[in-house]
Amino acid sequence: MAQCVQSVQEFIQDSFVPMVAVLCSEDAEKVTRKNNLNFSELLRPFCRLTSEGHMRDPSNQLQVVKNLRISVNNVVTRPTVPSSGVPGHAHRRLLSEVVLTCQPAEGGVANVITAGDYDLNISATTPWFEAYRESFLQSMPASDHEFLNHYLACLLVVSSSEAVPVEKFLKLSQEQHRIQHSGEYTNPKWFIPNTLKYYVLLHDMSQGDEQRADSVYEDMKQRYGAQGCYLLKVNSRTAAAGADEQIPDPWSQYLHKSSLQSQVQLGLAPSYGVLVNSLDNTHPLQLDTPSDTPGSLDALRAVAVETKPPPLATGVAAATSHGACLTLNDHDRIRLFIQEFTFRGLLPHIEKNIRQLNDQLVSRKGLSRSLFSATKKWFGGGKVPEKSIAELKNTSGLLYPPEAPELQIRKMADLCFLVQLYDLAYSCYHTAKKDFLSDQAMLYAAGALEMAAVSAFLQVGAPRPYPAHYMDTAIQTYRDVSKNMVLAERCALLSAEVLKSQAKYSDAATLLIKMTSEDSDLRSALLLEQAAHCFINMRNPMVRKFAFHMILAGHRFSKAGQKRHALRCYCQAMQVYKGKGWSLAEDHINFTIGRQSFTLRQPENAVTAFRHILTNDSQQTSTQQGAFLREYLYVYKNVTGACEVALPQLPLPCINSSATRVYFGHERRLAEGEKQAATHVSLDQEFDRDLAAMWQDLEEQVVAAAKRGVVPATFQSTQCCLNSQTDNLRFPLAVVEEPIIVEVVFRNPLKVPLVLSDLSLLWKFTLKDFNRPQEDSVGDAVPISNEKEASVPRVRKDDVIATEVIPEFYLSPEETKLARLKLLPHQTGQLNILGLVYNLASTSSTGDTINTPSAAEGTSVRGRQDLEIQGPRLNQTKEEKTSVSHGPDRRLDPTITPPMPLLEVFFLQFPTALLCGEIRKAYVEFCNMSRVTLCGLRVASTHPDFFTFGSSSLATPLTPLSPTSFENCSAYKTLATPPGLRGGGVSGAVTGGKGITEIPLGEGTLKPGESTQLPMWLRGPDQEGVHEIHFLFYYESAEKGGKISHRVLRHTVFICASRSLSVRATACRSNTLPEEEEEEEEERNGSMLVFVDVENINSSEAGVREFHIAQVSSSSKQWRLHKCINPAEDKDCKLTSRERGKLCFRATRCKPLKKRSAFPFSKSGVSSLQIITSTTPCADFFFRRCQPLDSLRPPVAMETQGRHSRSQGVGHGGGDKDIAGVVRKCNEVDLDIIILWKAFVVEDNKQVILEGQLHVALQTIDKEACSLTQKEEAQEMVLLKFKPELPPPMTRPSMEQLSHLIKTNLQYPESYSHPFNQKSLCMVPVTLTLSNCSLAQVDVIIDLRHKTTSPESLEVHGSFTWLGQTQFKMQLGAQEVMRVQLRACFLHAGVYNLGTPRVFAKLADQGAMCETSQQTATPALIIIINST
Repeated sequence: MAQCVQSVQEFIQDSFVPMVAVLCSEDAEKVTRKNNLNFSELLRPFCRLTSEGHMRDPSNQLQVVKNLRISVNNVVTRPTVPSSGVPGHAHRRLLSEVVLTCQPAEGGVANVITAGDYDLNISATTPWFEAYRESFLQSMPASDHEFLNHYLACLLVVSSSEAVPVEKFLKLSQEQHRIQHSGEYTNPKWFIPNTLKYYVLLHDMSQGDEQRADSVYEDMKQRYGAQGCYLLKVNSRTAAAGADEQIPDPWSQYLHKSSLQSQVQLGLAPSYGVLVNSLDNTHPLQLDTPSDTPGSLDALRAVAVETKPPPLATGVAAATSHGACLTLNDHDRIRLFIQEFTFRGLLPHIEKNIRQLNDQLVSRKGLSRSLFSATKKWFGGGKVPEKSIAELKNTSGLLYPPEAPELQIRKMADLCFLVQLYDLAYSCYHTAKKDFLSDQAMLYAAGALEMAAVSAFLQVGAPRPYPAHYMDTAIQTYRDVSKNMVLAERCALLSAEVLKSQAKYSDAATLLIKMTSEDSDLRSALLLEQAAHCFINMRNPMVRKFAFHMILAGHRFSKAGQKRHALRCYCQAMQVYKGKGWSLAEDHINFTIGRQSFTLRQPENAVTAFRHILTNDSQQTSTQQGAFLREYLYVYKNVTGACEVALPQLPLPCINSSATRVYFGHERRLAEGEKQAATHVSLDQEFDRDLAAMWQDLEEQVVAAAKRGVVPATFQSTQCCLNSQTDNLRFPLAVVEEPIIVEVVFRNPLKVPLVLSDLSLLWKFTLKDFNRPQEDSVGDAVPISNEKEASVPRVRKDDVIATEVIPEFYLSPEETKLARLKLLPHQTGQLNILGLVYNLASTSSTGDTINTPSAAEGTSVRGRQDLEIQGPRLNQTKEEKTSVSHGPDRRLDPTITPPMPLLEVFFLQFPTALLCGEIRKAYVEFCNMSRVTLCGLRVASTHPDFFTFGSSSLATPLTPLSPTSFENCSAYKTLATPPGLRGGGVSGAVTGGKGITEIPLGEGTLKPGESTQLPMWLRGPDQEGVHEIHFLFYYESAEKGGKISHRVLRHTVFICASRSLSVRATACRSNTLPEEEEEEEEERNGSMLVFVDVENINSSEAGVREFHIAQVSSSSKQWRLHKCINPAEDKDCKLTSRERGKLCFRATRCKPLKKRSAFPFSKSGVSSLQIITSTTPCADFFFRRCQPLDSLRPPVAMETQGRHSRSQGVGHGGGDKDIAGVVRKCNEVDLDIIILWKAFVVEDNKQVILEGQLHVALQTIDKEACSLTQKEEAQEMVLLKFKPELPPPMTRPSMEQLSHLIKTNLQYPESYSHPFNQKSLCMVPVTLTLSNCSLAQVDVIIDLRHKTTSPESLEVHGSFTWLGQTQFKMQLGAQEVMRVQLRACFLHAGVYNLGTPRVFAKLADQGAMCETSQQTATPALIIIINST
C-alpha cells in the first residue's frame, strides 16, 4: 500500500472514537451562525485533546489516555445507510465526490523505484484513498451488534440570552430522552440507557450580559453539579472588526467533508459527481470494440461535450470566512471547554460505566453461565461443536436483547477500546467471541473477532502476535454470511493497514484483491490500486503485477466515472509496458490514455497517446487499427480546430527521410519520332557508385581539356540526382526556371489503407541576386515560406516558387510507395525544403459500415511531416572518431542560380548492332532549350575510338547510312586512280586527337531555341559482345562569371558487336637491293616484305554473304607500302564464310619527315577507286585507335607521349647512352596497316553493303601482329613487399638482336661459262653489299676463310676458293651501304654456293664487346659451265 500521513495506530484510534451528540436551542444556533458555523462545526477543529487524560480500570489501576479524539455531531434521526449494510445511492455519491475532489497535487512527491531494468516514477502517497477511507469510516452506520458508533453523551447547548435558560435546558433534556427511549427513532443509537447529559451555556460576548451569564452559570452548577455544566464565552469581537485582523481558519479543512455529509443526509448530493461512461463497461483488456456501434466516436463526442463540474455550492461558500467573530482567546476557550468536558465529564462517565458493567458481569457470571449451561445440556446435550463458516451460511440471524450478558460483555469491550484499555478490551472481545460462536450468532462473532484482532495489535508491548486469521474469518462472515459489504470493507481496510505495517505486503495485496467485486467500481478501483502499491513495495518488487493491477484499477476508476484517476493509473502502468515488446498491452494502454485525456480536455496528451498506437508496428487486426485511426483523426481534428497556430505533426504515414532523392532539371524525353533522346539521369535509374565515379572521371577529363589541362580548385562534379550515397556536404546548385523533383518514400505501417490529399512540399526561400555584388545583396535576405499558405489547401505562392500539389495519394495496407513532388523556382536565392504537408484521411475497409457523421463526411486532418535527414558520420579527426558526430546533409537545401543553357541531344539512325570494325554513319541533333546562348560544346567518352564527328578542315560529302552500291555511295572519300599509277600516289596528314572531342558548331555557339544536326561516324568495337558506351557532353554558358561554370549531359548506349574479319600481318626483311639505275634515294636504305593474312570469322547468323578487301593502306613515318606482289588475276579478294586470303606487299623506307605531327598514308588497292585514308572517317578512327584505351584518365597536367613520338629516332650520339635501344631499333618496324573492307549483307530480301576498317600495328620484324587484341590472362596474386626493390640491372642486347646489325647481299651472275680446257682456273667477280641497319656506327669484319665442312654440302655443292684478301675490317656509318669487290676461283664446272663469307659486327663505341656473327642470306648458287 502507499504511504500514509498517519501511522497505523493513529489511523485505528481515529477510526473508533467516543461519539458525542449535540442538541442546541435556536438562540444558541444564532450565536454560532455569526461565524458561519453550527455548534458541532465550531467544536470540530478542537476535538483532539493535546494533553493526557487519566482514568482507572476495574482493577483500580491508573491508565493514561493519550491523543484522544472525540466526535461531536448534531442529532440526526434519519439514517444515512440502510440497516441492510448495502450503501445507498447517496452514500456512494458522497464517497465518489470525496475521491473526485482529491486529485494528485501538481509537482507532488514522487517515489522513484528501480527494479531490474525498470525505473518507475510512482506517486509516494495516495491522499484520495485516505480521504475515501476517512469518509467511509466516519459515515459508517450504527449497527446493533456493536456499540462503537453509538453516542456516549449529549451536549445540551442554550444561549445565555434566553429568558429562562434552565427551562430551555429542561426541554432539551426531555427532547433527548424522548429520542432515546420513546422508540420512535431508530437513529441515532445510544451507547447506554443513562446517557451523559452535559449542559453548556453559550454566551455571546458581543451582545449578551456577562454578569447575567455568570449568575445563570452559578445556578447551573448548583443544579447540575460543577462537572456537568460549562459556560462557554464566544464572539469576543464583531464581524466588521474581524475583517481587519487575520485570524487562522482551522475549520476550512473540515467543512467540505461535513457539507458533503450533510447533503447526503438531506438527499441533496450533487448529480455531477459521478460520470458513468457506458463505453468503458467492458473487460479491461478488451480492445476490439466494433467501430460501427454507437460506442466509439459517438461516445467520444458525448463525453467531449460534457461540461466541467461546477465548483461546490454549499451552505458555507469557499470564499466565506469562518470564525470571523472569534479571537484567539475564543479558540483557547473552546479548546479548554473540550478538555473540561472530556476529563471531567466524559472520561469519568466511561470509567463509571466500565466499573458497573464489570461488577454486573462478575456478579451475574456464575448464575447466568450455570443457567445457560444447564439449559443447553438439557435441550442440546452438551457443548455445541464449532462449525465452519461454510456450514453456517444458511443460519438465520440471531438477535440478542439489549440486556443480554453477551451484549454487556461486548459493550464493556467497546468502552475499554474507546479509552485505549486494549488489554481489557481484548479479554472481553475474546470472551464475547466464544459466546457468540457458541450461539451461532455469526454477525456478533465476526464483530468480536474483528475488534479482538485490532485490540491484540494495539496492545502495548505486543504480548501476543496479530491474529490475522481473526480478520479473515470476520471478513468472510461479513461478506458471505451476513452480506454486509460495508462491515467487510471496514475490516479489510483495518487488516490491510496492520499487515502493511508488518511488511506483509503479499498478504495485504491478497486481502485487498479479494475485496474487489462488481457491486462497487470505486471501492474495487481503490483497493486494486493499493494492492498494486503492495506489489511494488515488496522487498523484491513485482513490477509486472504492479502494472497489471494498476491497469485493472484504472479500468474500474473509469467505470466509476473517475476519469482523472483512471488516466493516472494507466500512465503509471505504461512505464512498465513501454518498449518491452508487449505491443497489444501497450496499444490498449495508449488507446485508453488517449480517450481519457480527450475526455479530460487534454487534447495534446490524447494526440500523443494515439500517435504511439499508429506509429509502432501494431499487431492489431485491421478492424481495430481502423477504429484507432478514426478516433485519432477525430481527436486531432478537434485539437487543430481549437488552436490553429501552426500545422501539427502527423505520425502517418511513415517517411524514410534518408531515402529521399532530389532531382534537378527537366525530366528527359525518351524518344521523339525517329529521334532517340540522350538517356542522361533520371529518378528511375538505380544509383551505382562505380558508375558515378566513372562519370566524375569523365567530367574531370573534359573540364581539364576545357581549362587548358588544369582542373580548377573549385571544381565540383555535377550531381543531377542526390541520394543517401552521394556527396551531400555542399549546397547543390539548381537553375532558375528548371524544376526540382523530390522523391519521398512513404510507408503505411497499418493494415488499413490511407488516403493523402493535397500533398505538397513545405519550403523556405531566401531571395538573393547573384548578379549583384556580395555586399549589396546582404539586405535582401528576407525568408519567405509557404507554411501559412500550405495550411489552406490549394493556396500557393506561385510567384516565387511554383509548388506542385498531388490531389490524391493512396496507400494500400502495409504498402511502401514513392511520391514525386515538383518545385519550379522563378527567382534566385537559397531554398530550404522543410517537409511535406497533406490531408490525412482513412478509408473504410471492405464490408465495414460506419454510421458516424464524421466518417460519412470523410474525417481528415491537415498536418505536416518534416524531412529531417541525418548526414554521414564524421570520422576524420581523433575527436570525431571517439565521438558520434554527423556532418550536414544539404540535398534539400539547393541554391537557385541564374539561368544557364540547357542542352538536349537527339540521335538519328543510331544503330544497336555493328560488325567489328564496321563504319556506320548517324546524325546527332543538338538543341538549346534555354534562353541562354550555349558554347564550348565537347564530348568525352569511355570509348573514344567508337565515334568521330570528323574534321572541319576536310569536307566530307553527306552519305546515306545504308548505301546500295559501294562505288557510288561510300562513307569514305575516294579518288579515281589510272591503272598505270603506282600505289601510294596520294598522301595526306591528319593530326591525332585526344579522348576529348570538340564538337564543331557553326559559329562556335548555339543560340537560345536553336538546334543543329551533325554527322557522326561510328565504328564497331574490335571485340565481339555487348559493349556499354558512355558519352558525356560538356557545354558552357556564353555569359561568363555565373555560379555554375559548366553543365553536362550524359548518354549511355549498348552496342552489340559481331565478328567480321581477323587480320594477321608479318614483316620480313628483303635481301635484294634495288638496281643501280632504278635506285631512289628513299629506297636506298632497303625494303621489306609485308604479309597480310585475312580470315572471315563471321558467323552465318549475321547474314553476311561475303567480304571484299577493298584497300590496304599503311601509316608510318618510316615505311610505306610500295606495291602488291600478288598475281594480277587476284585483284579482287573475296572471302566467304571461314575463308582465308593472303596478301603480300613490298614496303620501302620513307624520307624522314620534318613535321613530327604528320603521318604519311600510303595505299595499295585492288580497285580503280582509291579511298583517301587521310580524311574522315578513316584517319579519325585510325588515330583514335592509337590512343591507349585502358588509360582513360591520363594525367591532366602533362600529355602522354602517344604513338606519334614512338618512332622518333635516336640520333647518332644516342648510342652512347642506350645500347639496347640502338640495337632494338634495328628490328623495329613501326608500320600500321589499315584494311578497308566491304561486306554484302542480305536484310529483308535486299542486299545491303556495309563498310569497315581494321587496323594492325607491326612493331618488330618477323613478329606477327593481329587486329584482334589477345585476352590477357588473369594475373596471379603477388605477395606484398615491404622493402623497396633494387633497380633492375641494365639489360644487354641479346645475341639474336646483335645478329641483325648488318644486312648482307651477294651480287653475281647466275651462270658463268668458262673454257676449262684452255684455262684451268675460272675467276668470277662477286660484289658483297653490306647495309648498316642501325642508327650508329658499326665495326664490321669479313672473313673469307670459312669453308663448308659438312659432307652433305660438299656432295651438293662443289668446293671453290676466294682469291685475294681473305679478311676485311671496316666501319659503316648509320644506315650506310658499302660494297666490297671479291673474286671466286673455280677449278671445275658445276653448281657452287657462294654464301660462305662470314660477317661479324659490333657497335663501334663498345670496345669491350665481341663481334657477333651476322645472319647470312639464303644460299647464293652459281652455275659454272664449261664452254668447250
